[in-house]
Amino acid sequence: MDTIAAMATARGTAGVGVLRISGEEAVATAEQVVRRPNGAALADAPARTLVRCALLDGSGAVIDDILAVVFPAPHSYTGENVVELQCHGAPVVLEEGMRALFAAGARQARPGEFTKRAFLNGRMDLTAAEAVIDLIDAETVQEAHNAALQLNGAVARPAGQVYDALMEIASRFYAVVDYPDEDIEPLQQEEIARTLQEGAAALRALLSTAERGRILKKGVRTAIVGRPNVGKSSLLNALLGYERAIVTDVAGTTRDTVEEKVLCGGVLLRLTDTAGIRETEDAVEKIGVERSRKAMEQAELVLAVLDSSRSVTEEDTAILEQAARHEKWILIWSKADLPAEGPAPCVCFEAPYHAPAAVVSVSAVTGQGLDVLEQTVAQEFPLPEAQEGTLLTNNRQSEAVGRALKAVCSARQALEAGLTPDAVLTDVEEALAALGELIGKTVREDLVATIFSRFCVGK
Repeated sequence: MDTIAAMATARGTAGVGVLRISGEEAVATAEQVVRRPNGAALADAPARTLVRCALLDGSGAVIDDILAVVFPAPHSYTGENVVELQCHGAPVVLEEGMRALFAAGARQARPGEFTKRAFLNGRMDLTAAEAVIDLIDAETVQEAHNAALQLNGAVARPAGQVYDALMEIASRFYAVVDYPDEDIEPLQQEEIARTLQEGAAALRALLSTAERGRILKKGVRTAIVGRPNVGKSSLLNALLGYERAIVTDVAGTTRDTVEEKVLCGGVLLRLTDTAGIRETEDAVEKIGVERSRKAMEQAELVLAVLDSSRSVTEEDTAILEQAARHEKWILIWSKADLPAEGPAPCVCFEAPYHAPAAVVSVSAVTGQGLDVLEQTVAQEFPLPEAQEGTLLTNNRQSEAVGRALKAVCSARQALEAGLTPDAVLTDVEEALAALGELIGKTVREDLVATIFSRFCVGK
């Protein structure tokens, strides 16, 4: 492969900026743009050890005093020779350094190309490669924990164990068929049945993590609903910690949905502050109300807000009835710092309605009740243990595991029905193909390109 180079740190002024080079000629390319104080060659520097160098521009002039480190193949991130130049983070220095590297024969790395080379060179499996971008994009500590453990094989190990067990069945079968004169002991039906049963259990357990993995990565779609001026926008601002939405005493201030992400009880909520739900003749407000209803329908969690300083209205009760159609919702009495007025609403929570997960009194002014709200959210959407790491975090992974599980179950049914071994092996091979796609043993070129297109340049 040719030699590639890229900035491995984000663009912009910083204390340190890193230029990364990978390829068979990475060291020779880097030697054309750096000079060690003692005149020694960079190739003679101790491996994986920082050495001081001068960074040269295209004309050979010194533009920075840097540290360089060489990672010889195959013990590097990409499995190729890799050189990293740790420069001062001035954009002009990094840009001049990149120009000098291009002039020396390197080309600009494409998005994700370093990690793609690591995958192609066997330095990581496909789930680990996906964990790299998940780690870069992580928005919560738990997401970072899960990605870091996946990077070290938390998903690949159980999937690989099932793959190896199924491969043993297939290889033994074909060995007996292809070499009938050899003394090869055929697999017994009980052994095949046990392998398929254990494989199905492992895949089922892995697939069961997909929903939690989606919530961990994407967050929980959450709608804040209520009639106008009950404190929805104030609640949004209180959760965010700054004034994102306009708050006034005028009912109907929020005419459209306002979307933000916030950590609540350690759970990432994709909050939507909606327009107040009420009957109105205002054409613009009507559109906002319709969007509010749609946001509530699509939400995985509903925060139904009532004003505790006002009497409950029929509109309040109607909104609660809509919220109670959701399996997960929380009833919030806002403005808890003001004197309460009126009795609690009477809502029947018999089927198809659900009782609220909690009833919480909140004051956006004093912060009262926000801790209770966070605790409730954490209880409703429990996070994975820090050392779990086996959550499937994208549709590609869950789809591949689902296909493998279906094929293994079909193989079990064929075996129990007394079908011929080749019929059982057909399903086993389908499961092997699906698991091969999951961990990258067998994968289409277009799928690889799609996966690595999500990466930033330099990784």
